[in-house]
Amino acid sequence: MPEQTDSASRRLLGRLRDTLAEPGAGQERLDRITHIIAEQMGTDVCSIYLFRDPDTLELCATEGLKPEAVHQTRLRVGEGLVGRVAKTARPINTGNAPQERGFRYMPETGEEVFSSFLGVPVQRLGVRLGVLVVQSKEGRQYSDDEVYALEVVAMVLAEMTELGAFIGEGEALTALHSRPAMLRGTVAQEGVAMGHAWLHEPRVVVTQPIADDPATEMARLNEAVDKLRITVDEMLNAAPDGDNEQLQVLEAYRMFANSRGWKRRMEEDIARGLSAEAAVEKEQSAARARMQTVPDPYLRERLHDLDDLSNRLLRILTGQGERTGAERPADPILIARNIGPGELLDYGRSLRGIVLEEGAVGSHAAIVARALAIPLIVHAGRVTTEALNGDPVLVDGEQGIVHLRPEETVASAFRDKMAMQAKAVKRYAAIRNEPALTLCGTRVALTMNAGLMADLPSLESSGAEGVGLFRTELQFLVRTKVPRRSELAQLYARVIDAAQGKRVVFRTLDIGSDKVLPYMKRREEPNPALGWRAIRVGLDRPGVMRMQIQALIRAANGRPLTLMFPFVAQLDEFRTAREHVLGELEREERLGRVLPEKVEIGAMLETPSMAFAPRQFYEEADFISIGGNDLKQFFFAADRENEHVRRRYDTLNVSFLTLLEQIVKRCEDTGTPLSFCGEDAGRPVEALCFAAIGLRALSMRPASIGPVKNMLRKSDLTEARAVIDAARASGAQSVRPAVMDWLRRRGE
Repeated sequence: MPEQTDSASRRLLGRLRDTLAEPGAGQERLDRITHIIAEQMGTDVCSIYLFRDPDTLELCATEGLKPEAVHQTRLRVGEGLVGRVAKTARPINTGNAPQERGFRYMPETGEEVFSSFLGVPVQRLGVRLGVLVVQSKEGRQYSDDEVYALEVVAMVLAEMTELGAFIGEGEALTALHSRPAMLRGTVAQEGVAMGHAWLHEPRVVVTQPIADDPATEMARLNEAVDKLRITVDEMLNAAPDGDNEQLQVLEAYRMFANSRGWKRRMEEDIARGLSAEAAVEKEQSAARARMQTVPDPYLRERLHDLDDLSNRLLRILTGQGERTGAERPADPILIARNIGPGELLDYGRSLRGIVLEEGAVGSHAAIVARALAIPLIVHAGRVTTEALNGDPVLVDGEQGIVHLRPEETVASAFRDKMAMQAKAVKRYAAIRNEPALTLCGTRVALTMNAGLMADLPSLESSGAEGVGLFRTELQFLVRTKVPRRSELAQLYARVIDAAQGKRVVFRTLDIGSDKVLPYMKRREEPNPALGWRAIRVGLDRPGVMRMQIQALIRAANGRPLTLMFPFVAQLDEFRTAREHVLGELEREERLGRVLPEKVEIGAMLETPSMAFAPRQFYEEADFISIGGNDLKQFFFAADRENEHVRRRYDTLNVSFLTLLEQIVKRCEDTGTPLSFCGEDAGRPVEALCFAAIGLRALSMRPASIGPVKNMLRKSDLTEARAVIDAARASGAQSVRPAVMDWLRRRGE
């Protein structure tokens, strides 16, 4: 790049910095900036458009267009050339603007005399802030150097907009992080919460985007890149053997850290007048913008790696670590791009809610959030760039909506909603110690799901009759190596102690699919949900299964022990697993250890194949628990991690209820105790229908027990069954509309 161009760019940025340092309101600064850019670049026009709302751009300052058009001219995203730049986040450079596709003439601006047009996006870390435009009467295309120089200026404008340099009157000049924002995501754990934002990894703030001495900035960049490369090499050396996925990510990190192109682009940015950290962030913003338009998931993931690496480099340059000195609010709503189960457990129950930009419904974090009963929303795009520490946040874990900095009307309605729920909780507390006895005299056992010691106090507070599912994999997921048998035995003993005589059903290790242990070699499978997981892993690696069974036997220490195996798909799998338990009991007896007073060995019915299993399966299992989440996804061939299909199929679909009825009938024929475990068990309408078709035990998250019990105690199962049968006879696809209509008529 020519030295004279670099010098001209530095002079322009220097003038901008001096202008920004002068006192004045946001409008005055914008006006001075457009004048400086037009003068320095030798153009007839310079205009700045900023977003007034997510869909509308507003002309906020201009040199060369009619002054009266300022704050009057507005464009929708995608409308005209300016709108196209905003939509695509790519420059438009043309010598004949009126002939360009999508050109829109705006007579109030007086722009009809200008032929050439260059527009570049003003954006920061993928967040669109506006468009910077220069125009000339002369019909020419701007040079690559001029385009590059304007992009550098746009980057500085983005930084200054972020820092609040252009605050003034009107929507477009309000502080960037003062505007209300509503983000939609996916519910991973139900519930509502109100609190203040706490960023898991606060983003780096670049306070000095312009620098006078390129040589000094180059030296800073080189030193930081060297440190980054050393860090990546250390991470690679520390990576566990056999973890191909982690190694691939780290190899991608090393590739980018050693990329000459990446470093050269940052050096060019510095040569034009940016500070080292501003140069890094400019390239990071470009990567984020590309990430949003790349359809290929592999390439998108690689851009993600570059984004993460840029964050690491920024932290080295600025010294801004994860601890910024900010005080965590008393009612924190955790905001993160993603988070691991161990990190989430460190926060514990101090969190009111969790909002992730990425994540998944079945992720480790979601499992822990459910165990902690904390509302969780995933796939909330832009939340890490939209939110600041301390921002008021409303989490609607029923609709999948996050309100940042909500208007008072929204906050007031939300408080009313929470107050109504609080009243309902008090109502449920009044029946906490009452049985779930229906009007027709049928009793339904309601138990809770758990996975941590912290869950056990909910046994008493929720009124649960026991633990219908204790997930044992959480203790494996949050560790960096396999836990020792003695550690597991101590934990399981504490769980049994805390239950105070109530039945606890331990589900043996359910790993694989979306639950991969940090120290376990990941298998590349085209469809992990249908792959090597749960009991299949246990039977192929019997050492871990036997170790866990031994820990459970020792934890019981003469008390009753109940355990079940997950994801059984055929009779022989259950028989083999059952033999492992009987074998360990014999072994423990030979060693002179105290055996459980009674042992129940059950199975989770999660695959449709077991609904049609030989009668011997139902006879040999001491009990069966329907795993509703998996059974439903396999029955409908709809991946519960796929947002396009997971809500497409109704639990109260006639076909699915018929399958459940068949399982109920087979268990009745063999006298096998049966329960239903899963999210649907905790939904009052679904729970009512399950009870109506014959299920007499339901296991759910503790917070759902009150609403479900309340519904059952006010219902007659004979009437509910008649409504279901009538809907089925009518040819309805789902019984939900008929049941909801019946409940409305009853005033529910």
